[in-house]
Amino acid sequence: MTSWKGRLLRAALAGLAALLLLGACGKKLHWDLDDVGSVLPDLKFNLVNDEGKAVTAADYAGKVVVLYFGYTHCPDVCPLTLSHLADAVQALGPKADDVRILFVSVDPARDTQPILKAYTRAFSPQAVGLTGSMEQIQATAKRFHVAFNYGRKDASGNYEVNHSAAIYVFDKRGRGRLIGSENSAPAQITHDLRQLIER
Repeated sequence: MTSWKGRLLRAALAGLAALLLLGACGKKLHWDLDDVGSVLPDLKFNLVNDEGKAVTAADYAGKVVVLYFGYTHCPDVCPLTLSHLADAVQALGPKADDVRILFVSVDPARDTQPILKAYTRAFSPQAVGLTGSMEQIQATAKRFHVAFNYGRKDASGNYEVNHSAAIYVFDKRGRGRLIGSENSAPAQITHDLRQLIER
């Protein structure tokens, strides 16, 4: 009789545990950034990193990736956005290493690999500069509907590059998940990155 009751109790506990597990898995997550997983393409590119190595999305498999297009001579929006991203990643503490900020230059003529490396690392050790041929950069930009064009050169040869300023967030499997902007607060970005790391 005791054995039968024990088996029944164990079965009931196992069933309860299974229900709790299913409930946890089915819990809908709240995102602070815009959830665009149904329309944002998966992470895919063929570029060169700031150390001169050819890289693809596969090189960042297992990391949550934040993708941003800009240029090192950008006077305002790029440094502001990278600063927010750096603060957000730093707030993750030890989990920061599970994230990579990929900064794709839309100004390859001026953004050489050493310049890109110095620029990105000044914001975060998790930031990596990416460049390549104009064809490679345009192909990557087109995939994520990023537009950019060059302003007129001044007397010193300087010019601005007008470009889209969205940030794109991909999970550890490279699936497109979220989109934000320079106005996304670091705390919001941290919140969403942490959820993606823990999934």
